[in-house]
Amino acid sequence: MMSSAPVPTLPHHSLLVFLLQLAVLLLLALSLGQLAARFKMPAIVGELLAGVIVGPSLLSHVWPSLADWLLPKDPGQQHLLDAVGQVGVILLVGITGMELKFDLVRRRRHTALRVSLAGLLLPLGLGVGVGFLLPSSLMEGDTSPTVFALFLGVAMCVTAIPVIAKTLMDMNLMHRDVGQLTLAAGVIDDVVGWFLLSIVSAMATAGLTTGTIATSLLYPVGVVVTAWLVGRPLVKWALRAAGRSASPGPTVAVATVIVLFGAAATQALRLEAVFGAFVCGVLIATSGELDHEKLAPLRTTVLAFLAPVFFATAGIRMDLSALVRPTVLATACAVLAVAILGKFVGAYIGAKMSGLGRWEALALGAGMNSRGVIEVIVAMVGLKLGVLGSETYTIIVLVAIVTSLMAPPILRIAMARIDENAEAEMGLADTKTRDLTSLPPASV
Repeated sequence: MMSSAPVPTLPHHSLLVFLLQLAVLLLLALSLGQLAARFKMPAIVGELLAGVIVGPSLLSHVWPSLADWLLPKDPGQQHLLDAVGQVGVILLVGITGMELKFDLVRRRRHTALRVSLAGLLLPLGLGVGVGFLLPSSLMEGDTSPTVFALFLGVAMCVTAIPVIAKTLMDMNLMHRDVGQLTLAAGVIDDVVGWFLLSIVSAMATAGLTTGTIATSLLYPVGVVVTAWLVGRPLVKWALRAAGRSASPGPTVAVATVIVLFGAAATQALRLEAVFGAFVCGVLIATSGELDHEKLAPLRTTVLAFLAPVFFATAGIRMDLSALVRPTVLATACAVLAVAILGKFVGAYIGAKMSGLGRWEALALGAGMNSRGVIEVIVAMVGLKLGVLGSETYTIIVLVAIVTSLMAPPILRIAMARIDENAEAEMGLADTKTRDLTSLPPASV
C-alpha cells in the first residue's frame, strides 16, 4: 500500500521574506498611523502611506533591488501577505457590523432615511455617469463599461462609520443631535453600500446577462433572509453558550467563527466575502447576547495588527507616479469633485427636506462625505475582481483619504455656528445615547 507524499513545508527563504514583510509593514503602519493621529488626521492615512513607501510609488524608484527583495513578484509570495490582509479585512468588516447602533436609526428613522437616501442616490447616479465618460484606457482589459460605471457609482456613494465616529469623538460632538443624526444616516449608508457592493461584484464575476443580473440581485436578498431566519437563532444560541464563561475567550472565538463562516458562505455564492462578514456582524450586534467588553481582545487584535497590515498592503497597490500622466490626474480631479459634490449636495438636500438649517445640513454633509476604511475596501474588491486597474484603484483610494481629511475642519466651522439650544428645540433627537464611544476608533 503506497502512502501519499508529504505536503511540502514553506521554503525557508519564503518564510523569512514573509516575516520581514509583516514586521516592516506593521512597524511603518503603526508608526505613521500614530503620527497621523497626532496631527488630527485619520490613522488610515498613515497606514496607507506605509504601503506607499515600500511600494511602486517610492521604494521601487529609490532602491529597486531592496523593493524587489522585500516584495518579490512571485505570486505565491504575494499570496501569503494577501491572505493575512484578507483575514484582517473580513474581521474588520465583521467588527464594523457588530458596532452599528440600530437603535439610533429607529429613533431618527425619518430624518436619517431622508439624509441617507439623498446622500446615496445622488453620488451613485453621478458616479455611474462619470464611469461611462471616463477614458477607456483607464478600464482593465475586457471589463464591461456598465460594470465599471456601476462599480464607480458604488464607490462614490459609500460612507465610513468609523471615520465619522472617531471625528465626532475627537471633537466632542458625539452628544450633539447633529452628530448622532450623522451616525444614524451613516448606518443606513453602510447597510445599503455593502448590499450594492455585493450585487455589482456578482455582476463583475458572472457577466452581464439577464440571468446573471437576476441572480446578482436575488442572491444578496436570499443571504439576508436566510441569515435572519436561520442564522439569527443559531448566532443567538452560540453567543449565549459562549457568554456563560467568565473568560472572553469563548465569546471571541465564537464571534470570529461566525464571521469567517459567513464570509466563506458568500464567497461560495460568488458574492464578496466581506458582505457575508458584514451580515454576520449585524447578526451578532442584534442578537441581544453580545457582551462588548468580552469582544475587546478581538477588537484590539484586529485594529492593532490585522487592519494596519491590510491598509499597508492596500497602499502597496497604489502607484502615485501614475498621477504625472495628464489623463490620470484629470480623471482623479473629476472623480474627487463628483464624490465630494454628490455627498454634500445629497446630504444637504435630505437635511433641508427634513426642515434642518443650512449649517446643520452642511455638518451632515461633512460627516457623510468621509469615505475612509469603507472606500479602501471597495477599491480593493474592485482591484481583486479586475474591475479596477492600478490607476483607477489609486484614484479611489485618494478619494478615501481626501474626503476623510476634509471632515474635521468643515465640521468645526459648521458646528460652531449651530446653537445647541436651537438644535434641541428642533427635536432632531434626544441626547441619551452616549454609548457610541465603543465604536472602533483605530479602524479609521
